[in-house]
This record gives sequence, structure tokens and C-alpha cells, in this order.
Amino acid sequence: MPHTKDRHAPVATASFSLHDQLDIAATAIRAQIGKRKPTVGLVLGSGLGAYADRLSDAVALDYGDIPRFPISTVTGHAGRLIVGDAGGVTCAAMQGRVHFYEGQDMGSVVFPVRTLVRLGIKTIIITNAAGGVNAAYTPGDLVLISDHINLLPEHPLRGENDERIGPRFPDMTEAYAPELRALARVVARHQGLAAHEGVYCAMQGPSYETPAEIRMARALGGDLVGMSTVPEVIAARHMGARVLGISCVTNMAAGITGQPLSHQEVTEVATKARERFVALLDGILEAIGREKA
Repeated sequence: MPHTKDRHAPVATASFSLHDQLDIAATAIRAQIGKRKPTVGLVLGSGLGAYADRLSDAVALDYGDIPRFPISTVTGHAGRLIVGDAGGVTCAAMQGRVHFYEGQDMGSVVFPVRTLVRLGIKTIIITNAAGGVNAAYTPGDLVLISDHINLLPEHPLRGENDERIGPRFPDMTEAYAPELRALARVVARHQGLAAHEGVYCAMQGPSYETPAEIRMARALGGDLVGMSTVPEVIAARHMGARVLGISCVTNMAAGITGQPLSHQEVTEVATKARERFVALLDGILEAIGREKA
């Protein structure tokens, strides 16, 4: 089980550049995790955060103890960074995230995933609970994200660019690494899991989408809809990390079944899918471990 190191007061970082803020946050994490050197970052969405509790030889840090890390206000997002081992690799697992709809600026939304990359992590696995737009999906399905459509009103790279962090105009042709999706497909096939692939459409929230908005998402080519993930993917790719995205379909999107939507349903379905999610993520991490061997 994870244990928590002695806490230190976060450093005020408002007057520092983003580059320096990332260094300060990464240094604070390194001070707590000792000799551990995580190589895979995990962003665990609604109902999926319990995976981090399975990491061995783990250290837990509250987000409030990491300089500039924002605190989530959403049920199902514990707000802890767990650093430990799984599948032969050392992971830094985010138990929950903040969302743009919580009132955070986009820079704060992506700061945690940027910090993971600054720690030296080059592979980021980002998970979420999503609504199913594609009628072929059913609640509980796991979907590998192949691409995204960004309908959020703000962009994480808006503003001055620091070339020390990443290029002004990063390419998003392969926002979701094809080799990681191929690896995940092999793992899913060996486990007998039906892992679909689909396009994730990001909307602002926090209200669930209207049936008309879901018809729009489908017309645009979306298979899934949600309120997260895309800013983190853009920020990680901006810094040169490769990304695997996995959605757990927790409900069919508005207007498909005629049933009202609720966050309780989202977390309950994600919890029920946990066993298959855990198996898939374990297998993916083991395959990444063999890849690095």
C-alpha cells in the first residue's frame, strides 16, 4: 500500500516562468520519491483512480503538497500522485485530475501532466470516463482513443511559447501514438477483451451534452464525448511525450437511449468495469516493460 512522506509547504511559484515552475514541482516530487525514477505516467479518470492503490513499493503525495498542482473538486478524483511499480515499470499515477469547467485556467489543467514529463517520463497513459456516441458501444466498453476533436473554448498552448518546453506549432498528426495503440490491441486480444478504437470529442461541461450536441459530435466524426483528456494530450505532445488514451464508456450519450445522465452512473459503471480496466492496464505496462528491457 502507498505511504505518505513527511509533508513540506509548497513553494510560491507565481513569479516564476512556466519552465521554472515545472522544475520546482518536479524537484519537490523527487525529494519525496527518493531513488525511484518513473518512466510511465498514468492519468486516472473518474472511477478509475483505484488502480494507483495497486502499485507496489509506492509513495503517495497529496496534490496540495506539490507546488502549483491544482486540487480537483469532483467526486471520484482523490487528488494524489502515487509513484510505484507495476508490470516491471515504475509509474507516476495521478489519482484524478482537474477540469476546465471547475474554474481552473487551462495552464493549471495541464500543469500536472507537464510535470510528469519534466520528471523524465516519456510515455503517458491518459484515461477517462466517456459518453458513447457510437451506437456500437455499450456501457462498460474500453475504447482506445485514435484521435480527438477539440471543442473546448480555450487551448492549453495559447499565449507566449517557451521553446525550452516545446515548439510553437507542435504537430498533432499522431497525437495518440500508433505503436502504443498497436501494443494495447495485442494485449486486449490476448486477454479476450473487445477494445474498440474511436475519436474522442472534448466539450466544456459541466452540464452533459444535449441530444443536438451529440448529433453534431457524430456528424463531425466523434465516437466518444467527454470533458477532459484533450488538453493534457496536447500538452504532453508539446513536450515530446508519446500518449496512449483509453476511455471507459460509462453511459450512452444524451438522446441515444432517452435516459437521463448522472455522475453517479458514470462512477458506478467505471467501478464495474474496473476488473477489465485493471487487466488491460497491467498487460500494457508489462508489454511496455518488455519493450524497454
